[in-house]
Amino acid sequence: MTVRDLLHIGKSPVTVSKGANPIRGFQDEMNKLFADFFGDMSLPSLWKNTEMSPALDVSENDKEYKITAELPGMDIKDVQISVADGYVTIKGEKKEEKKEEKEGYVRQERSYGSFQRVVALPETANLEKAEASIAKGVLSIAIPKKAGAQSKERKLEIKQAA
Repeated sequence: MTVRDLLHIGKSPVTVSKGANPIRGFQDEMNKLFADFFGDMSLPSLWKNTEMSPALDVSENDKEYKITAELPGMDIKDVQISVADGYVTIKGEKKEEKKEEKEGYVRQERSYGSFQRVVALPETANLEKAEASIAKGVLSIAIPKKAGAQSKERKLEIKQAA
């Protein structure tokens, strides 16, 4: 086996999708390299808990736009929401420390992660009157529509073309 055999020269290129974590991609490639050389002895994933991206739902009805984000275990003081220029920005940082002391050992773990999600809204959104609340780890943001922006449905008469 040569060094050239270990490299991915001439093999399919590595594709990186938009928003992909380059560190995770590098780690996956290193895991493949070690698996090809040593067999299935992949390295543990070091980056699983460092990236947070809460699930978002964005919905609309006749009167308002609603954004909900799942933020389990996050403290309200660690979340910031800002609205400007047709965008709602949700930022947060989660810090967690666990310490367990028993006879003969001490186990201490720390995990940190931050996120930022930006939602673009149409001009009909009245960002001046947006309100946010959180309950049971779910953040809800309600943005009313501007006056006159509520859809008024009307039926059109169909005419026979000449």
